[in-house]
Amino acid sequence: MSTSQAPVSVALAQINATVGDLAGNARLLAEAARKAHASGARLVLAPELSLTGYPPEDLLLRPAFMAACDRTLLALAMELSDCEGLHLVVGHPSSWTEAQGPASRSFSLPRRFNSASVLAGGQVLATYHKRELPNYQVFDERRYFATGREAGQGAVVFEVQGVRFGLLICEDAWFDEPAALARAAGAQVLCVLNASPFHVEKHDEREARMAERARQTGLPLLYAHLVGGQDEVVFDGASFAVDATGVVRARAPAFEPAVWPLQVTADGLVSGELAPIPGPEEQVWRALVTGVRDYLGKNGFPGAIIGLSGGVDSALVLAVAVDALGADRVRAVMMPSPYTADISWIDARDMAERLGVRYDEIGITPMFDAFRTSLADQFTGLPEDTTEENIQARIRGTLLMALSNKTGAIVLTTGNKSEMATGYCTLYGDMAGGFAVIKDVAKTLVYRLCEWKNRQPTRRADGSLGPVIPERIITRPPSAELRPDQTDQDSLPPYEVLDAILARYMEDDEPIEAIVAAGFHAADVDKVTRLIKINEYKRRQAPIGIRITHRAFGRDWRYPITSKFRA
Repeated sequence: MSTSQAPVSVALAQINATVGDLAGNARLLAEAARKAHASGARLVLAPELSLTGYPPEDLLLRPAFMAACDRTLLALAMELSDCEGLHLVVGHPSSWTEAQGPASRSFSLPRRFNSASVLAGGQVLATYHKRELPNYQVFDERRYFATGREAGQGAVVFEVQGVRFGLLICEDAWFDEPAALARAAGAQVLCVLNASPFHVEKHDEREARMAERARQTGLPLLYAHLVGGQDEVVFDGASFAVDATGVVRARAPAFEPAVWPLQVTADGLVSGELAPIPGPEEQVWRALVTGVRDYLGKNGFPGAIIGLSGGVDSALVLAVAVDALGADRVRAVMMPSPYTADISWIDARDMAERLGVRYDEIGITPMFDAFRTSLADQFTGLPEDTTEENIQARIRGTLLMALSNKTGAIVLTTGNKSEMATGYCTLYGDMAGGFAVIKDVAKTLVYRLCEWKNRQPTRRADGSLGPVIPERIITRPPSAELRPDQTDQDSLPPYEVLDAILARYMEDDEPIEAIVAAGFHAADVDKVTRLIKINEYKRRQAPIGIRITHRAFGRDWRYPITSKFRA
């Protein structure tokens, strides 16, 4: 086919789906398809499982859910039947039918597929089943799906305005065979539906691998990606298209819904607008904002409550919450104890005023004294230790949860990944809450994010532009302020050391010997890795939190609590 042939107008429908909201997701898909059709698009590519949201998890095991998916898909096809010439490719689960063989009656394989269907003219023209099922990191697809290979399905290729498009779903494009089959079946363009959870700089890896696939096949590749938050995971959008030489020619914005137009020809040419990719700190910031906004929004919470301590962690969570929800939906509560420094409440009050959130102070000294009085006989002859420190944290947790119960607002906890790793947190105290915003953000990154935020031109409550986090919050030594003159480094190695060991051991699975050989003190490595292992019981009781690294505590990390293995 010559380059003189008119290109096909395509749109990437980058939608923010909600798991289980079949009607709402279908409405988003229909709105995106109609918008694209009105602007001339004849092919609209939507993300993986966009009809159900991703991941639907054990909803897939419910026959009623699968039946509802089938009905919604057919209704969506009929809804768009008046869009002449339009082809919508939508991701959805489908059931293994009797026509696909006796395995449908066997318990040896799941009875469902992760599928993509081509809707046109009020009908389902073709359906493709995903061939490669990921079962690592946050993915657990083999629990739910059989593969297209197991069903004996080959490639699925369809034609729009004389150009032949081949379907792939996410993991398929990371392997050679599915794309090769599509090309052998006559595909001139590869369409890849995706739901690929965010972690820092993952977009670089995605684009590099898809560019490699395009060069290998000699075909242009269109990549439609989800956007939005779903429990722990965030989808960052940034859908894109590469030409047959692997050059990125079009890219949708990151972290926002979009119906992104582009042009593609059978010869491998692609044209469209290129939205920029944010830098690393901005990526994390926007992921945190997206995660908070969608967790509260999709679950119907009216607002958020944060225990504001005057420290850097709670300052970061407060700033993220205001960006996600608006100041009118965020409440900060300062709860000073006998060990709270004056600068802590001064800085906390200053920050609350800069952001314009409701700010309250509830002193916990009377409650702390009452606990100590009640326990005095039981503690006779025993020195004060972390017990008294934890009582203070638990008083604060109780107060925050009482306010949450009374108002319906959710408590956002403020513990970071370094603390979660080492157990530098209190069960039923600072761990009490509904959503752990910075659970996967190491302490050193906390500082970088605060500094990044203060460099942004931010409108403050008084109308001025300027930093929203008081500088002293960032520069003063971190402290839990649960005993006199306490700092975090009394109990932990310097955060630069701790976080480096954490990344090597927990995120990258490096052996302890290799970490020591890399130049870290054996005592520091032993302490950090030992704390990681013995505090699993705490992490199991922590709220879920936003995943921003390639390995987070939660879905990615499934270590036994009871274990004698120490290497």
